[in-house]
Amino acid sequence: QVQLVESGGGLVQAGGSLRLSCAASGRIFSSYAMGWFRQAPGKERDIVAAINRSGGSTYYVDSVKGRFTISRDNAKNTVYLQMNSLKPEDTAVYYCAAQLAGWGSTTLGAYNYWGQGTQVTVSS
Repeated sequence: QVQLVESGGGLVQAGGSLRLSCAASGRIFSSYAMGWFRQAPGKERDIVAAINRSGGSTYYVDSVKGRFTISRDNAKNTVYLQMNSLKPEDTAVYYCAAQLAGWGSTTLGAYNYWGQGTQVTVSS
């Protein structure tokens, strides 16, 4: 069992930055690939970024490439999402998710555990 707790969301002006953190419980964090997803009102939950177990491989959806960076610190059981040059269309609830023994899938169903989400609001 893994518990995930996101933090770092908030209200920011367009062009600003936020760093989301997701702290995981347990002692086998390095066994999980991690993903960040987001869900805007009335829309489906979609992948934003993913990272493999070692942190050596990452994935980004096209709309955030060059602006967002996913990283992880296995010693701290934490995954991060650095978000720069934020746009109003980035407004959503952001969720982190853990995929046991995975590689960092882009598919919701591949993830075993989810956090409760953190709201990110970007004003224009």
